[in-house]
Amino acid sequence: MKKYKLLLLFILSNFHIYSQVFKPNMNVTKEELSTTVYDKDTNASAVIVYDYGNAFFNKETWRLNIEIKQKIKILNKDGLKYGQVEIPLLIGENSRETIREIKASVHHTVNGKSVISTLNEDAIFKEQNETYEIIRLAFPNVKVGSVITYSYTKSTKFINKFQPWYFQQDIPVSYSEYNASIPGNYEYNIKLVGSLPLDVNKSDVEPNCLEAGRGAYANCAIYKYVMTDIPAYKAEEYTTTRDNYLSRIEYELSVVRQFNGAVDKISKTWEDVDGELRTDSDFGRQINKKKLVKDVLPSNITTITDKLEKAKAIYQYVLDNYKWNNNSGRYDASIKRLLADGGGNAFEINLLLQNLFYSEGFEAYPMLISTRENGHATKVYPVLTDFNYVIVKLNIDDEQTYFLDATDPYLSFGELPLYCLNQYGRVYDIEYASYWEDIDIKAYSTTQIGAKYKLNDSNQLEADVTIAVSGNNSYLKKRKYSENKSNYLEWLKNRYPTSSITEHKVLSEGKNPEKFIEEIKLVNEQEMIGDKIYFNPFVYQFYSENPFKLQQRTYPVDFGYKQAFLYTLELELGDNLKVVELPEPTTMALPNKAGMVTFSSSANEKKLSVFVRIKLDKPVYEAGYYDALKIFMAKIIDLQNNSIVVLEKQ
Repeated sequence: MKKYKLLLLFILSNFHIYSQVFKPNMNVTKEELSTTVYDKDTNASAVIVYDYGNAFFNKETWRLNIEIKQKIKILNKDGLKYGQVEIPLLIGENSRETIREIKASVHHTVNGKSVISTLNEDAIFKEQNETYEIIRLAFPNVKVGSVITYSYTKSTKFINKFQPWYFQQDIPVSYSEYNASIPGNYEYNIKLVGSLPLDVNKSDVEPNCLEAGRGAYANCAIYKYVMTDIPAYKAEEYTTTRDNYLSRIEYELSVVRQFNGAVDKISKTWEDVDGELRTDSDFGRQINKKKLVKDVLPSNITTITDKLEKAKAIYQYVLDNYKWNNNSGRYDASIKRLLADGGGNAFEINLLLQNLFYSEGFEAYPMLISTRENGHATKVYPVLTDFNYVIVKLNIDDEQTYFLDATDPYLSFGELPLYCLNQYGRVYDIEYASYWEDIDIKAYSTTQIGAKYKLNDSNQLEADVTIAVSGNNSYLKKRKYSENKSNYLEWLKNRYPTSSITEHKVLSEGKNPEKFIEEIKLVNEQEMIGDKIYFNPFVYQFYSENPFKLQQRTYPVDFGYKQAFLYTLELELGDNLKVVELPEPTTMALPNKAGMVTFSSSANEKKLSVFVRIKLDKPVYEAGYYDALKIFMAKIIDLQNNSIVVLEKQ
């Protein structure tokens, strides 16, 4: 009896090891065939039940082999598109990837019996271009309820990226396992992307895993990664490219050690990269060139003594005199050409701006960034190709930092276009070294609205409204108004669904004022019912609908910038109106004081007052805030739609 107790104790103490053995596999069970919904995502059209990868070097050929196995359950008609799979094979100058051992089966039930359809050769299609051959597998007899299993082995000599592994897909994944065997000859930088945690992250060493003849051999580092219950990646508003957040493992070859003792350094340090940038004809050789920009600025700018005023004048000069051609120009920049042509790409325009600042004694640096659609630049190791844009970092008296982009005439000094707001970049100091810096825009983008109402002779509520908008909140207004004033007015009218705009006037001047200010006169279209007016005081809607609808979001909510909204309303009651009923006041805060919404109203014999304030204090909210943000936005929508003041005509 004691022996059995010790055995049970051993099994329980090592249960985590045994539990990893009993994992999903390619066998299809009756339960998988009969299931009609995935309980962890009831809206899923399909689910990957089992996803397996194994990457290793072949002992005979030293080519990298990747074994792939996958099992998919089709849950509804929308999931039928997963009855086809595309496998890209890379074609290089001297080598190409190959595929073998393709196997596939489709399992379903007919009259209660399990039926299996297998993949024939005529259901394997091939397409080819200069860089890829696409292998397309069209699985047979796929229906709602089918379970698909398929596997293949890919062979490649392209090992710089080893073999990345995507745990997260566009549909949920129940179990994903990736195994990698890397010879000691190859050293990789390994990066885990995304916020989802690994359930298993193990490593070991296999001695003598590969032989190279004459007694030479290599040990292999063995890695095993497992992730379970992985939610689908579903795109939603307020985000950047999906590649920033899809949970995956990535590799970058760093060092190759030859059997003869030679060591080839593949990836570089930032010190190496800084040296390359310094001699780069499209970058380093375009920086700090006083002679190149001599006499470009007029004397009415160079003679300004106030530093901030002078910096703004230089920025405006570039905006006014050089037109952006909508290209980045990372590998084609010439300030000399820009000065001659009067227009050019983003690198040319912003490097000209940096040179003009430098020539006037300012501390200004080019800052390499990756735009929102391009994804986050990796910080694990230097990858110059991650950067596709440049802006300027300007310091004034070591007290204030400004980030500038002079490509868009509607941007005010210190504003960046939304596509540049991608959290951080690499500042390049030609005399010292480059360094990472957050794109920290301290100022809020604001919307301030003040409305003054009264009852007119036709028993309608009419108002004088002043709107002042700053920062990124103002960009669309500035551009639309400057491009076509008539179209802008029509667009503006749609922003006030319960009112008619009778007059409109813009008070701010130029294309890029720091605040875009306008005045409108409007008439409220809510009719009097008997002697009462049911008045919604939200003449302006901050959000037309709740942008957050997912059951679960695994990636951050990225607004790009901090925002603040302030709305005040005054209604003159006089002797004509009386307030019968007011909405309840409301205050709601996001966790950690990361935002708030406040609504209140009050009335006396002379005046009705309404106050609304909304603040989003972070440009980026981590995924843990998602449920709170969803409730927060729902509260704003509810206030906008259901806040009613009951007025009575005297």
